[in-house]
Amino acid sequence: MMENLRNKIHRLIEQLSEDELKKTWEIVYTLRCDFQMKKAIEENKDFQQPWDFLTYDEAMQYMDE
Repeated sequence: MMENLRNKIHRLIEQLSEDELKKTWEIVYTLRCDFQMKKAIEENKDFQQPWDFLTYDEAMQYMDE
């Protein structure tokens, strides 16, 4: 199943113009970041206290992991 999806994605990518590919990448990358953040929140929500927070730099470092 996964191999079939990979083949479909590769075929789709080959059909996109450079402009379409760039726009698609921006959307996919944003969705991936959102997914990672949602996953991190879900994994840690039981351990967070109301007074816990991350600085901007800490949040950005966490996103890079």
